[in-house]
Amino acid sequence: MAAEAVPREQVGSGAERVTAFVDGVVAIALTLLILPLMESVGEVAGAGDDALTWLGDHTGQLLSFVLSFVLIAMFWMIHHRLFADVERVTSSFMWLLAGWLLTIVWLPVATAIAGRMDDDDGVARTLYIGSLVLAALASLFVRLFLRAHPALHRAPRGAVLEGLALDLSLVILFGAALLLALAIPALGYWSMLVMLLSAPAQRLIGRMIGVRS
Repeated sequence: MAAEAVPREQVGSGAERVTAFVDGVVAIALTLLILPLMESVGEVAGAGDDALTWLGDHTGQLLSFVLSFVLIAMFWMIHHRLFADVERVTSSFMWLLAGWLLTIVWLPVATAIAGRMDDDDGVARTLYIGSLVLAALASLFVRLFLRAHPALHRAPRGAVLEGLALDLSLVILFGAALLLALAIPALGYWSMLVMLLSAPAQRLIGRMIGVRS
């Protein structure tokens, strides 16, 4: 019997517990981002310095914290919109989700490295931007799996294609940011400004894969 002929309620299991678990893991990852800043406050206070000194000495950490918070929130919002149409999950699908979650829970570590190391540290830049590339790729693989298994969701074809265009644009732009950072070290993390092109990139890719305006 073809997979499409199997009643949806007989495929895998319900998605509710998986959705709650993923939301909880993402929330923990967001919370972990603040821990290096909390530790640095204790260090500065223990040395007898004031808050202004802390702000001046930890500008890089603050910026990396805010950027990573926004990016993890963005990945979660994309996931949330995707899972609004997911009704069933299988073991294979849960392993793909676990791969995506691995990239999310690693981001606080990559953020701590980026915030503590010098701006000209190429390894730190590669770890940070490369982690974002992997997170976008993992999200794309999850969506491609759902596209290949329509019994797991109720998303219309147009919504699936729009999601694919979004994920592909993120993979391409994060990848471009990483290549720019490696090719032109002086750019540093400014290479990530290519993400401002995400909307036009998504529209262009959408037209290429058949998304209707």
